[in-house]
Amino acid sequence: MVGYLVFLAISTGIAALFSLGLNLQWGYTGLINFGHVAFMTVGAYTTVLLALKGVPLIIAVPLGAGLAALLGLLIGLSTLRLREDYLAIVTIGVSEVIRLIVLNEEWLTRGTFGVQGFPLPLATWSPNLLMRLMMIALLTLIAGLTFWRMWQWFSKQLQQGKREGGFPVGSLILGIASSLLGLAVYVAGVMALYDYTYKAGLMVLLLLVLTVIFWQMERLARSPWGRVLKAIREDEEVAKALGKNVFWYKLQSLMLGGAIAGIAGSFYAWQQTSVYPDDFIPLTTFEAWTIVVLGGAGNNVGTVLGAIIFWAYNTVTRFVLPALLPFDDARLGAFRVMVIGLLLMVLMVARPQGILGKKEELTLGR
Repeated sequence: MVGYLVFLAISTGIAALFSLGLNLQWGYTGLINFGHVAFMTVGAYTTVLLALKGVPLIIAVPLGAGLAALLGLLIGLSTLRLREDYLAIVTIGVSEVIRLIVLNEEWLTRGTFGVQGFPLPLATWSPNLLMRLMMIALLTLIAGLTFWRMWQWFSKQLQQGKREGGFPVGSLILGIASSLLGLAVYVAGVMALYDYTYKAGLMVLLLLVLTVIFWQMERLARSPWGRVLKAIREDEEVAKALGKNVFWYKLQSLMLGGAIAGIAGSFYAWQQTSVYPDDFIPLTTFEAWTIVVLGGAGNNVGTVLGAIIFWAYNTVTRFVLPALLPFDDARLGAFRVMVIGLLLMVLMVARPQGILGKKEELTLGR
C-alpha cells in the first residue's frame, strides 16, 4: 500500500507538471495545442539517451527541456502567424511525426525495443539517518505549503458562499477528500523515506521541482508578462494596439510550456525506468486537456487540483469497476475513458469555467 501511494504521488506530480505547460500555452495565452505530448517525448528521450552517453543528469535534463523548447520555437515560427486552428492541426501532426521517428530510427532510439538501463537519479544513493530525516523535513515543508494553499482556496470559497447566501457544500467535500488523500500520501511518503527506496527519493525530487516550477509560474502569471499573455488570450488585436509584440509573446509561451513538458518527460522516464514509443500516444495530450479543463483554464492551482482528481478517479475506477462490471481489460479501459468524458460534459454544463476557473475568463480569446 505504501509503495502504491508513492507511485500515485509520482504519477500525479508528473501529470501536474505536464499539464502546467499546457495551461501556460492554452489557459493563459489561448494557444490550442493538441500535440503537447511531443514535448514530453523529446524531453524523455533526450534525457535518457544523453545519460547513456555519460552526460550527468543535472545537464541532461536541461538539455532535454531546451530541445523541447526548440521544438516549440520551430512549431511557433511556422504556425503562430496563422489562425489558431492551423496550430491545432500542426501540433497533432508534429506529435505523431516525433513518435514515428522514435519508433523507426532504431539506430538512435532502439525503436520498439525501447530504452532501458539508463542512469536514474538517487537510485544508488544510500542516505544515512540524518539525510533521510532531512528529506522527510523537506517533504513536510512541501506538504505544509500545499495544505496552506488548499486552506486559502477553501476560505475564499466560504467567503464567496456567504456573500451569495449559501454554503459551498461541494467545495467542502472536495476539500476534505483532497486533504485526506494528501495526508495518506504524506504518511506513505514519510514511511517510504524512512526505509529509503528509489521511488521515495524520486517522489521528493519531483515534488521539489514541481513546487519550484509552480511558484515561478504563479510569479509569471502575476507579472506584466503574464498580464500580456492574458490580454492576447482575450483579444490579441488590443494587445497589438498597445504596442505589444504578440507573435513574440506567443512564441515565448509555446517554448516555455514545451520546456516544462520536457522536464515532465524526464521524470516519466525515471518513473518507468524505461521509455517506449507507445508511451507517448495522443491520448496523453488529451489527458492533460482533461486536467486543465477540469481544474479551470488559466489557474495553476486548478491544474494541480485537476491532476489530483484525475489520478484519484483513475485509481478508484481501476480497483472498483472490475468488481462491478463483467468487462475484459480492453473494454474496461474504454469504459473508464467514456465515464470521464461524461463527467466532463456534466461539469461543462454545471460549471463551464472548471472547478477553480473564473467566469470572466471563459471567452479564451473568442
